[in-house]
Amino acid sequence: MFYREAGDFKTSYVADNQTFPIAFDRYRYYVVLAVAFLVVPFIVNDYWANAVLLPFLIWAIAAIGLNILTGYCGQVSLGTGGFMAVGAYSCYKFMTAFPDLNIAFCVLLGGGVTALVGVLFGLPSLRIKGFYLAVATLAAQFFLVWLFNRVPWFYNYSASGQISAPERTVFGIPVTGPNTSAWATYLFCLVFLVALAWLARNLTRGTVGRTWMSIRDMDIAAEIIGVNPLRAKLTAFAASSFFVGIAGALFFSVYLGAVEVGEAFGINKSFLVLFMIIIGGLGSIFGSLAGAAFMVLLPVLLKNVLVGGFGWDTALAAHLELVIVGALIIGFLIAEPHGLARLWELAKEKLRLWPFPH
Repeated sequence: MFYREAGDFKTSYVADNQTFPIAFDRYRYYVVLAVAFLVVPFIVNDYWANAVLLPFLIWAIAAIGLNILTGYCGQVSLGTGGFMAVGAYSCYKFMTAFPDLNIAFCVLLGGGVTALVGVLFGLPSLRIKGFYLAVATLAAQFFLVWLFNRVPWFYNYSASGQISAPERTVFGIPVTGPNTSAWATYLFCLVFLVALAWLARNLTRGTVGRTWMSIRDMDIAAEIIGVNPLRAKLTAFAASSFFVGIAGALFFSVYLGAVEVGEAFGINKSFLVLFMIIIGGLGSIFGSLAGAAFMVLLPVLLKNVLVGGFGWDTALAAHLELVIVGALIIGFLIAEPHGLARLWELAKEKLRLWPFPH
């Protein structure tokens, strides 16, 4: 069959350790990137961009960030929404304080500020873990939302309490503000996702990633063999918060354009990203992408099929979505804790051996 290692050989350890050791996987990856960059921008419209593509790209970045912390380092966090708010408000302050600063740098600086805040709230992880750490990060969620609501400086003393993204361009093409194009905002977010996914993949398979996974598997044994738990946990919080902060900055500036912190970055967003990595697969970059795609496509599918096709009530379709997500989370936790990523790997293994028994 076409999906085989036959003919694939390696002449160096670097080639043997690459992300896609099978040639077919590499070619498929290049084809997906080519379609994403060279085909989709020419056919995307406002509906697909706003309903599917932009939410997927942004939530995928947030899911990768949380997966670094929870899936790779084993530190449970329920403060993702609050850290996204830090990225959004930091980006807004940079955009308004430095009007000539490129929007890409504003987004990156927002991620940097979020990384510092993440390290601050990650300090309790040195003494507590598990359920107690989840409660501590939940407290961070509530505190950050309260802070951005109560301190007018963060929203530039606006009477409404909202923050609105001013128009910014990349190579003369608007990517924020009221005059954006679907293809421009899509490409802007796509570049961030591809770059950050590549960065996350290289971080998690290198020395830093191995220290994270040793802490996740058994922190006491990791410390005995020389892993510094202080450095490992804080670097995981910093890297995770950086990714989540960039997702929050893009969510505010490119996708929504104007936000109010309680509505846009409430506790429901923290649980949404957590559901993404549980369904997609803990400790997997592909799982983060798969979980984000599932959680974005499910409500769109239910809305179009049940509400648009069968005439169901919108509230009933929304409640059914919660039932489906809850059932899937229970099912994956019991039957396949590694989520959709593991199912994908099993399917590829069976395909490689087909038609022989496995």
